[in-house]
Amino acid sequence: MPVIPHRTHLFQDRKELHQFLLDCQQSLTEKDSTKIVSISLEISSVDPLAVLQAIAEPDRRHFYFEKKDSRAENHISSGFAIAAIDSAIHLTVEGSQRFVRAQEFIQSCLASTIAVGTTHIPFGGPHFFCSFTFFDENIAASSDFPPATIFLPRWQITRQKNSYILVANTVINIDINIKLISDEIWNQINKISSSKYKSLIIPSNGSVYLKKINMNNTSQFETSVKSVLELIQAKYFSKIVLSHAIDVFSNTEFNLINSLDNLRLIYPGCYIFSTSNGKGQNFMGASPERLISIHNHQLVTDALAGSAPRGKTISNDTDLANGLLCSEKDLREHRAVIDFIIERLYNLGITPHISPRPYLLQLSNIQHLWTPIKAQVSPEIHLLKILAELHPTPAVAGVPRDIALEQIRRYETFDRSLYAAPLGWVDHQGNGEFAVGIRSAFIDSNRARLYAGAGIVSGSEPDKELAEIKLKLQALLNALV
Repeated sequence: MPVIPHRTHLFQDRKELHQFLLDCQQSLTEKDSTKIVSISLEISSVDPLAVLQAIAEPDRRHFYFEKKDSRAENHISSGFAIAAIDSAIHLTVEGSQRFVRAQEFIQSCLASTIAVGTTHIPFGGPHFFCSFTFFDENIAASSDFPPATIFLPRWQITRQKNSYILVANTVINIDINIKLISDEIWNQINKISSSKYKSLIIPSNGSVYLKKINMNNTSQFETSVKSVLELIQAKYFSKIVLSHAIDVFSNTEFNLINSLDNLRLIYPGCYIFSTSNGKGQNFMGASPERLISIHNHQLVTDALAGSAPRGKTISNDTDLANGLLCSEKDLREHRAVIDFIIERLYNLGITPHISPRPYLLQLSNIQHLWTPIKAQVSPEIHLLKILAELHPTPAVAGVPRDIALEQIRRYETFDRSLYAAPLGWVDHQGNGEFAVGIRSAFIDSNRARLYAGAGIVSGSEPDKELAEIKLKLQALLNALV
C-alpha cells in the first residue's frame, strides 16, 4: 500500500484536494483500473457517537465500537470510540471459508490503496469493519445479516484519549466525476471537523414497552436445560451454551443513538457496539468479552466464563465474589475455555501466557471469572486466521465444539444471527480488535429482539441458569429508549 508522507496541512484548499484525486485517477492503467484513496487527518475534539447521529443514514452501513480503558490490570488497549459510516467498498460472503475470504478481500483492497496523511498514528489509515454471524451459514433465506460482512467505510471518526482522527475513503475509477467527489469530501471533512459534534442531541422519548416472550418461553428453556444435563451425564458432551431470546415492542421507534449512550454510561467496562445491515436494521449491545485484540503484534484474548450476580451490600457482594472464585462448577467451566484457547493458539504456532488464577470482571449487575491470555504474534499470521480458530469458544458454544453446535441448532428455536459472534475491525497494519456479540439486541423500528445465554455443565441447575439469563437480558432492557 503506497503511503504519501504526512504534511501538517494536508490540503490547503479544495483545489489541492481536487488535483490530488485527479492525479490518482490519471495514474490508473488498464491493469490497475481502480484505486482506493484513504485520507487521514487529525481534527478537533468530537464525540464519534454524535457524528454517527448527525450523518449516518438508515439505508447505509455503519459500525460503532467503543471501549473505555477501565480494567485495572491494563491488559487492554487504551480506550477508544470509533464511528464507521457508509461503505466505500464491501464484501458479503458465507460458508466455512468466510474468514479466509474476508482476509483475501482486505489484502486485495490494501494492494490497490493509496494512503495519505496521518497514517502513522493510532487509528489513522484504512480500517475494515467486520461482522460475522454465529454460524457459517444462515438457515433462513431471509436472514437479517449475512454470515460475513466486511466493509471499508467512507467516513471513520475515532477518539482515543485526546486524539481525534478522521479517515475518508473513496474508490477512484476512470468514469468517476472527480470534481463531485472532491467537493463532497471537502465539504464533509469541514462539516465533521466543526465543533458542533462534541455532544449528542438528546430528544425526549416517552415510549412504553410491551414485553413479549415468544421465541422460547421460560418453561421450554428449563426443559432444554434438563435435557442437556442428561446428555452431559451420559458423556455425550461436557458443556453447551443455551441462549434465550425475548421480543420487546415499543409504541415508538427505538432510538439507537440514545440507547448506545445509555449503554456506555451504565456499562463503562464493556464494549459498546452497533452495526447495521443497510436496511434500517441494527444489532447493538454491551459485551464484556473480548475475543481478540492485536496491537503491534501483541495478542490478547479473554477467557470469560463463570458468572454470579452482584450483591446488594458490600458484604453480600464480597460473599458472592468469593463464592464465584471458589466455585468448583464455575472454575471447571472457566478452565474449559482457557484450555480451548491455548490449544487453538498452539495449533497456529503461537505460545500463550496466562495468569495462574482468574480475575474477577465486575460489571454493574453481574460478575465473571476472567483470565486474559497474551502472546507475541508473527506478522505472517493474520488476525482473521486466529479469529477463525477461536470462534466460537466454549464460552458461547460448548465442549466438544462441533457436537455443541449441532445441539444448539436442535434446542434453540430462533436464529442466533450476530448474537455471540465476532464484531470488530482490522487495520492496514494488521492490528485489530474483536468483541463477542453477547448482551445484545437486534433493533428493527419499534421491535427489539434481546439475546442472552448461559453455560450448562454438570452441576448446573435450571432455575439458576434461567435467573442468570434474566440478569443478562436486563443489561439491554435498562438501556433501550
